[in-house]
Amino acid sequence: MHSLTVSKVTLTYPDGADRITALDSVDLWVGGGEIAAITGPSGSGKSSLLAVVSTLIRPDSGSIRLDTASGTADLVGLSRGEAARLRREQIGIVFQQSNLVPALTALEQLEAMAHLGQHLIIPPSIRRETRSRARDLLASVGLSGQEHKRPAQLSGGQRQRVNIARALMNDPALLVIDEPTSALDQDRGAAIIDLILDVVHTHDTATLLVTHDRSHLHQMDAVYRMVDGVLTIDESVNLAA
Repeated sequence: MHSLTVSKVTLTYPDGADRITALDSVDLWVGGGEIAAITGPSGSGKSSLLAVVSTLIRPDSGSIRLDTASGTADLVGLSRGEAARLRREQIGIVFQQSNLVPALTALEQLEAMAHLGQHLIIPPSIRRETRSRARDLLASVGLSGQEHKRPAQLSGGQRQRVNIARALMNDPALLVIDEPTSALDQDRGAAIIDLILDVVHTHDTATLLVTHDRSHLHQMDAVYRMVDGVLTIDESVNLAA
């Protein structure tokens, strides 16, 4: 079963002669098929936490363990090359902005993700399998018939759906999502949250979701609040049973 375990993680940044604490002995656990939401004011350390668990930044101290179908990975002790490979194979990242490649169609966005790090010459059979999986994922996020449209031809909600499908292309054990509804109106934002809930449960993915929108927090499996680098359970939210 997939799971993410964060134990006593501390991260500081230089600030002149001193250092600023971005993460202060953070503990967190999220299991496969579950979503842990993280709220808190801007600059409180939420994005730093996402960067650390995504292996984009190495913390000063603490441990981060990702349990996958193929074993357990120590995310803090990885080399740069090992971290890059793990991100490709086991971690899906959904950025606040879709970051889609303007020249690629929706289908090609997913195919490019699948082929990252592979040899330039890809056998036709692998290409066919990749295209089939990309089509199935786009259909699963409600984009059947939109496969050959480029980002400029898609709405904001559709672009975010492509973004989510792309993050799932390599069937990750961990999904990290940063403000997925910030650029959407309330109805489209609610639809994206419903989609995330569905794909997380379907793919048994352990998921961290940073959000400022409290309207959907009751749908999460756990809700945390980050203030000045300190992470605590948000007991003000009544979670669905």
